[in-house]
Amino acid sequence: MKKLKKCLKEYLMLTRLDLKNFKCFELLRLPLEPLTLLSGSNASGKSSVLQALVLLHQTMREHEWSTRLMLNGESIKLGSVSDVVDKIHGRKSFEICLIDDDQTYEWTFVGERTEMSMEIECVEINDKKYNQPGFLRFLLPLNVCDKPSLPRRLTGLTYITAERIGPREVYALEDRQIASVVGPAGEHAVSVLHWGRDNPILDQLVVQNEPNTLLRQVEARMRMFFPGCGLVVQQIPQANAVTLGLRTSSDTDFHRPIHVGFGLTQVLPIVIAALSASEGDILLIENPEVHLHPAGQALMGQFLADVATAGVQVILETHSDHVLNGIRRAVKSNRIKPEQVAIHFFRQRSEEIAQVTSPLLDSSGNIDSWPDGFFDQFDKDVNYFAGWGE
Repeated sequence: MKKLKKCLKEYLMLTRLDLKNFKCFELLRLPLEPLTLLSGSNASGKSSVLQALVLLHQTMREHEWSTRLMLNGESIKLGSVSDVVDKIHGRKSFEICLIDDDQTYEWTFVGERTEMSMEIECVEINDKKYNQPGFLRFLLPLNVCDKPSLPRRLTGLTYITAERIGPREVYALEDRQIASVVGPAGEHAVSVLHWGRDNPILDQLVVQNEPNTLLRQVEARMRMFFPGCGLVVQQIPQANAVTLGLRTSSDTDFHRPIHVGFGLTQVLPIVIAALSASEGDILLIENPEVHLHPAGQALMGQFLADVATAGVQVILETHSDHVLNGIRRAVKSNRIKPEQVAIHFFRQRSEEIAQVTSPLLDSSGNIDSWPDGFFDQFDKDVNYFAGWGE
């Protein structure tokens, strides 16, 4: 299996995430691929998977030399130790393990239940343990922190939540270092677009017959979701702010964001984040379908499949069967291989049934099994109205 993965990609990638006693998981071993889709009922643990990665990212980015895991920061605020340790099986600690190709990194975090950060009790790298390490950089011992690429990729990770900011009259222009990623709510997206407007994007994602600059390629991709879309970003003189002009037809002038569809400003941070990424970067997205028409949701699935094949690892949480079907269509049209897609269906914890089921795709985009509750509500409703169900 590892040889197969090696031939599918030339860049480093997270291949598994393990969680022990973290939130609703007593033990989770979750395979990851270039494109990983998390689905399932509410409060079943999908967001917790993303949050575990964001905690590592947040601590590495905001507290480079910390020997504690920060539960609250700019990216995410999870409260105290009692909020993140599994209340059934955990006590004062939890573990996060990442397999990054052939390298294994495991952290054990411990803390009193009222604390808002956790001590790093142990770091284990490829079976070598560092107990109660006194000096760390990017949550790794000093003698190994400069060798792997994992700290760089986790530090530069992009996390986009479902609660993205809406239209604004003006957008704050942040320093390039602060606005290196679009931000959890997309709050830095326009700054990223402004500073990187002339940068080329990954060759595999270039829309042909359009200049290979971030601004023009973002505009071209946005037209796939919103035909006729145009963008203009202008800095306000003598102010740390920019304006964003939008239009939905080449026959009209540019408008303020408040005067165009809400969905446009919800998609824009995702497109900017994806096209400004480099090979090996990690992109986490909650509910990319927000405020999108079903056809646009399917296009989003295909777009994210293209992003994954270009070398950006994408992990997304979605409630949309249209996003799923867009990915399936991308598989059938050979835009992404089925082996490059992982699908995980989450249920609330139960002793009778597995908490996570992982259906498989074939080369035609068919799914080998459909667990109860896995994007089957349409069929249940049709059967009900046809008199075939209760």
